[in-house]
Amino acid sequence: MNGRFASALSFGARPLDAERTQFRLWAPAQEAVSVVVEGQPALAMTPEPDGWFSVEAPCGAGARYRYLLADGADVPDPASRFQPDDVFGASQVVDPAAYPWRHDGWTGRPWHEAVVYELHVGACGGFAGVAAMLPGLAELGITAIELMPVNDFPGTRNWGYDGVLPYAPDAAYGTPDELKALIDAAHGLGLMVLLDVVYNHFGPDGNFLGQYAPPFFHADGSTAWGQALDFQQPAVRRFFTENAIYWLMEYRFDGLRFDAAQAIGEPGWLDETAAAVRRAVEPGRHVHLVLEHDENEASHLSHGFDAQWNDDAHHVLHAMLTGEDQGYYSDYADDGARRLARCLREGFAYQGEPSAYRDGRRRGSVSADLGPTAFVLFLQNHDQTGNRAFGDRLTSLARPEALEAAIALQLLAPQIPMLFMGEEDASTTPFLYFTDHRAPLDEAVREGRRREFARFPAFADPAQRQRIPDPNAEATFRASIPQPDPERGPARRQLYRRLLALRQAEIVPRLERARALDADAVGHAAVVARWRMGDGAVLTLATNLGPSAVEIAPLRGRPLLAATAAGRLDPCTTLAFLDGVQ
Repeated sequence: MNGRFASALSFGARPLDAERTQFRLWAPAQEAVSVVVEGQPALAMTPEPDGWFSVEAPCGAGARYRYLLADGADVPDPASRFQPDDVFGASQVVDPAAYPWRHDGWTGRPWHEAVVYELHVGACGGFAGVAAMLPGLAELGITAIELMPVNDFPGTRNWGYDGVLPYAPDAAYGTPDELKALIDAAHGLGLMVLLDVVYNHFGPDGNFLGQYAPPFFHADGSTAWGQALDFQQPAVRRFFTENAIYWLMEYRFDGLRFDAAQAIGEPGWLDETAAAVRRAVEPGRHVHLVLEHDENEASHLSHGFDAQWNDDAHHVLHAMLTGEDQGYYSDYADDGARRLARCLREGFAYQGEPSAYRDGRRRGSVSADLGPTAFVLFLQNHDQTGNRAFGDRLTSLARPEALEAAIALQLLAPQIPMLFMGEEDASTTPFLYFTDHRAPLDEAVREGRRREFARFPAFADPAQRQRIPDPNAEATFRASIPQPDPERGPARRQLYRRLLALRQAEIVPRLERARALDADAVGHAAVVARWRMGDGAVLTLATNLGPSAVEIAPLRGRPLLAATAAGRLDPCTTLAFLDGVQ
């Protein structure tokens, strides 16, 4: 390899040399389009078939430009690689091959080695701030960091799911080269870097595609977050498929997490894109594709995707740890141990059964034929924490002893564990929903956030809803920056370090071809589960999240994690045994 990487894109600005750049735009609703490079007169673009326009302009990397539409409006490039002055400013030509990679021979790590750490780049100090965290995360036992979306959004702070320019890292976090430097540094420490991408909608402010490419959107379709994208359009399919390949090839991300895939109107596009990614990636390089899919649709896991976030496992563990039974937790509030056992044995708790929370609609598909590494197991993430009115973490909601038993289960189970930033330090800092929208959208978002909680008894009183933090206030973002708990933090970090070292030594080498044998409830909050590992050994985990001891059959094998006598499972305890090896 030459240490420099670039993706050939159908859209956007492509430097040809130091003084020439080709521009290309899909604008099927326009009769004429020009590109305006700062300091130069407007340059008419040449119409091409199917609504495309292109032109070659005398400029190179660093030039700022906009597209001028026939009606006089000027807009940024929807495939802009960088927006120095936010989504409403000019786009900037970027030479993607300018960054000299130090670890260009990195080929990644196999998926079964993943221990994922989800983080918000802004809350961690931008790309440079995340880079500074890497040595500590590697020492802890993390093998992959997952960045919440970094593509350009309006303002200086946002979760990232309001992005409108999918190819441009947000300038509030740093430059494209600073993002590449972060990934390069991670690879030097043996860490994978995954990126959360949003292909189901655009944010509510700063997207101009409707002005010149209305076919980008369904005329009569919508999602929970905005107008639905029309993936029946070849240009739309290509725009997002190329985006996925761009992040993986040009930025050398080791994988992507596809947000809310159930909201993508053409599910076949997912498999199509997975296949395109597999064709594009160099032989021998490990690249991983992960889904979030609220419908528990398992079919994509046999068509190019490595794993899916296991929301079911999170929900049942959360309900068991906190006793909560409102919202979607109502589907998991009863018979928690049985539901947890099914998650450990088969992946999803709902595999076609009716969901009361969804008015009796059946949810999910069969997942028992999949191996455990097809599921990402987490106790917290940005959604399940941030979508609470006050962003409460489990450190504020659950008994510490029960939470630590759940942590042991999560880190030693054969599913792929994922931590949310701050968990390792027992942080009690909330993770709140935050934005930086302009008026009048700021007020609409503020009131919409409060209306979301009106159906919950605790917020039936409008005065109570006023206590919900204002998403648009900078203080809301500042309050969401994780801080270690001064009392529990050191011991909690040591617990994670010890368990992750145990996972690396005893579980990971045996994970390939591992399959569940059985898992059963042995009490109202206790489960015993067994897996046949890849080398033939049997891993047994016994977990009791409840306040009372339960009697169990003696566990066989060498103890990996044991604190009680055989035949007894104490309250708030996880035991681990490995049988069939010395």
